[in-house]
Amino acid sequence: MLVLALGLLLFLAVHSVPMAPRLRGAVVARLGLDRWRAVHSLVAALGLGLIVWGFALARAEGQPRWLDPEVSLRHATLLLMMPVFPLLFAAYLPGRISATIRHPMVTAVILWSAAHLMIVASAPAVLLFAAFLAWSVADRLSQSRRRLAVARLRPSFGRNDLLAIGLGLAVYAVVVARLHLWLIGVSPLG
Repeated sequence: MLVLALGLLLFLAVHSVPMAPRLRGAVVARLGLDRWRAVHSLVAALGLGLIVWGFALARAEGQPRWLDPEVSLRHATLLLMMPVFPLLFAAYLPGRISATIRHPMVTAVILWSAAHLMIVASAPAVLLFAAFLAWSVADRLSQSRRRLAVARLRPSFGRNDLLAIGLGLAVYAVVVARLHLWLIGVSPLG
């Protein structure tokens, strides 16, 4: 689990730099914006690669299961996961959803990690989802403290919102029906 923990540390640390505006400002002043973006991207990619590799290693080692999640929690997890993909799309499709929800991607990470924590039972999975939940809640609180929510006009519900919901639910259906089993080896449907 050391590789997984190292990957989480790198990935979440580099994504935490914006939570400390003075630190980010100092790094950008020293490296320049383009170099900072390059470093950020490389460290994030390395961290993500280590997370995937470390999680696979930990699963192959046969980490002990702490409990058997109840079948009823599977339904709650599926329900809590339903808005995740629409929120991810809404983060990139400006509309009513992205104007109403302060940061749709961070909200999606909160829902994703909380939903999975209800159903996972192994130490690596708990570490993975708890780390992402803690980071996303800290980021959300940090955004409030930094007053990132600028007074914006809330557009009417429109094309981008319909796209976010439609594409998000389509991706959700594909992930639940096939992709999760193919990528992760576990079917959300049991």
